[in-house]
Amino acid sequence: MTNEKNLIGLFEESRSHLRAVAYRMLGSRSEADDAVQETWLRLSRAETSEVENLRGWLTTVVARVCLDMLRSRKARAEDGDVVPEEATSNAEDEAVLADSVSIALLVVLETLEPVERLAFVLHDLFGVSFEQIAPIVGRSEVAARQLASRARRRVRGAPERDEAELARQHDIVKALLGALRAGDVEAVVAVLDPNVVVHGGGAGGRAREIRSVRNLARSAIGFARTAHAFDTAEPALVDGTVGAIYAPGGRLSRALRLTFGEGVITRIDVIDDEDGLKTLEITTLG
Repeated sequence: MTNEKNLIGLFEESRSHLRAVAYRMLGSRSEADDAVQETWLRLSRAETSEVENLRGWLTTVVARVCLDMLRSRKARAEDGDVVPEEATSNAEDEAVLADSVSIALLVVLETLEPVERLAFVLHDLFGVSFEQIAPIVGRSEVAARQLASRARRRVRGAPERDEAELARQHDIVKALLGALRAGDVEAVVAVLDPNVVVHGGGAGGRAREIRSVRNLARSAIGFARTAHAFDTAEPALVDGTVGAIYAPGGRLSRALRLTFGEGVITRIDVIDDEDGLKTLEITTLG
């Protein structure tokens, strides 16, 4: 960046964007203004000569400010103090931000944990990557995805899952991963439907014809050994059902999206391309 005059001009160009981010994060016009002002103060004190993307830098700063404010608000509410004004549905609010988020969404966002709200707002509403979100919330990229996924399900009003069925699916996936690591062909076959369908190369990949489920098991074991593809794989919710993910170093590189029937796996979607992985909703399982 250059001199202060230019810095002010560049900040003003991003002001409406920053206020939109803050409003969605906080649901309060006055608090959004406070967050934007704090962002300016931090910018004025920072060394930004090597910042290449000022808008992105400012988005990160305002997000951190809002996260601190949300955490403070939550702590005050737990102590019995009055929380700041809630978003209301009058015409004045709609005029404040031309692209104002719906009041219904703001009400739902109020039910989220601060880090869930930040991950959802930044990624789903403003297209910020999980790679950028992760350091803001102090989590890995995979964990940031999980936060957004949980928030997304609550925003969409997803019904409660059948916990007993999830537990059965979880056991099947653990058995599959254990068998792959152990090289146990029969144990792999035991959890697969004889007519299992396998899709590869991303969500839209072609189906592979499986002539022998035993040959498929041998092939999968061989791949697991040579590529170390399942060394640290773990069960996870993938698009709402139990599957598996491989995320070395906290970075998602492969996912298995599974379909179950009659206690076995009837379909396997192998997603390992970047675009396909970005579309998945993933939550790890304890």
